[in-house]
Amino acid sequence: MSDKQELLSEYNKEKNLDFKFLILVYLSLTIAFFIILPKIYIKNQIYYISRDMHKLNSENSILEEENIFLKQKLESIRFKNQILDSIFIELDE
Repeated sequence: MSDKQELLSEYNKEKNLDFKFLILVYLSLTIAFFIILPKIYIKNQIYYISRDMHKLNSENSILEEENIFLKQKLESIRFKNQILDSIFIELDE
């Protein structure tokens, strides 16, 4: 029994943390935050910029389609104008 008690007494000894160990833990946490936080910030900025770019690309494609539609409409109006002008010229003669 004495061996068992001896092992248990060694296991149950309270281990106090010294000041150097506490400083080391705080220092390592601080270094980890300084490494991780800029990475998170940069990833968030990339996300917001890519979201804005996607929005602008969508608006650009919509405007290009609208431009094509307006060009077709303009061409149609020009064609009608040429037809009407030729009819009026023939009627005036």
